[in-house]
Amino acid sequence: MGTDAAALAAMGHKVVAVEPVDEFRAAGGKLHPASRIEWLDDSLPDLSVLRAMTRRFDLTMLTAVWMHLDEEERRRAMPNVARLLSDGALLMMSLRHGPIPDGRRTFDVSAEETIQLANLHGLQPIFIVRSESVQRSNRRMNVTWTRLVFAKGAGSL
Repeated sequence: MGTDAAALAAMGHKVVAVEPVDEFRAAGGKLHPASRIEWLDDSLPDLSVLRAMTRRFDLTMLTAVWMHLDEEERRRAMPNVARLLSDGALLMMSLRHGPIPDGRRTFDVSAEETIQLANLHGLQPIFIVRSESVQRSNRRMNVTWTRLVFAKGAGSL
């Protein structure tokens, strides 16, 4: 929890870490108490708290998140995420593929669907890579990941 946020903060960046689960947000803040990390209680697809702040970001990361949204939630989420990006900003995403773990709310989502949805909102893919999981137990279950990076074109939205 908060590993990406902590790494970016350690490089001197100001980070807004969005986490809807109280326990995870508290644990992330305790593990990574950097003053450059602002922990925010908000969630996809609406991101209503973050959008109300009218901030724009140069980088947004959705790490192992997108596949927890169903198709309708993904359609609602993409324009909200795109509106948070400054012109020229990057959106980085990772998509998990493979068997759904017991007790988890996860949906099958393809890179192709995600790219089409992003294109509708002014985001162009600049990096796409598919790889096996780094976790041995996931590799045995044939879990793979797709990592996507999109750039927001100037004048989009």
